[in-house]
Amino acid sequence: MTVTRSIFLFVLAAFAEIGGCWLVWQAVREHRGWQFAAAGVLALGAYGFVAALQTDASFGRVLAAYGGVFVAGSLAWGVLVDGFRPTGWDLAGASVCLLGAALIIYQPRN
Repeated sequence: MTVTRSIFLFVLAAFAEIGGCWLVWQAVREHRGWQFAAAGVLALGAYGFVAALQTDASFGRVLAAYGGVFVAGSLAWGVLVDGFRPTGWDLAGASVCLLGAALIIYQPRN
């Protein structure tokens, strides 16, 4: 698998999962209606399928690496959608998570 394709799949998975969670949050916490919840459930289901498209055979490795992408993606979603302003600590933590994700998924293999 090319690194570019892998990164694209991680970003797409993050968009589906974070977006799905945000839609459910809007339905429950902000009383936006069942349509938001239903769309969120569909997006969360799509996340599972997108994550399965990674070619690495290890479920644990793919999901562990995705965890780092999720952390950084969640902060980015907050900035873009909710007007969240991350601190330097937030950005440093997200950077560490992305570095960890890269080490896990792109380690040298025989």
